[in-house]
Amino acid sequence: MSELKQPEIVFEHDDFESVSLDDELRLDERCRELLKRFYLNLVTSGLTQQQASELAFSADLYLRDFLVDFARLNVVRPQPGIVRRFAATWFITHTLDPEMRILERHLDGIRELYRFLHGQHLISREELDFLEDEAAQTDYYRRRIESFLAIVGDGYLAWEAECPLRD
Repeated sequence: MSELKQPEIVFEHDDFESVSLDDELRLDERCRELLKRFYLNLVTSGLTQQQASELAFSADLYLRDFLVDFARLNVVRPQPGIVRRFAATWFITHTLDPEMRILERHLDGIRELYRFLHGQHLISREELDFLEDEAAQTDYYRRRIESFLAIVGDGYLAWEAECPLRD
């Protein structure tokens, strides 16, 4: 039986920067390639294809929809608070019916993506630590979902001010 080969990362930090339309197209392709390698890494680490696919799907939502398209940030230059903004505000406001069990699946994918990036020496141990800490704040995110669903009248602005989408 042949052993699956661990995927090799051939990215540089600047590969995930975008300032023009051409850069955005290139960046989307880089993200797709990164997600494929992430998926293959999960499979070679022993996860089933279904488990790896679910984690990669969640990482894709975070990476391409939130981090790149919305926040305009570089995945390999993470900033403190970014996972918190995703989980505490963006996910909640960009989901028809936000549920904690769905958010927890996304947070699992995000955690695994950043662990993968750390294993490939694309982010530091310190960065991984603060990202994992933010992903672990599930009680806070549960309260944020509950308080969002309870908003009445013009209460949204006060709700968002607790964890703004933008710095």
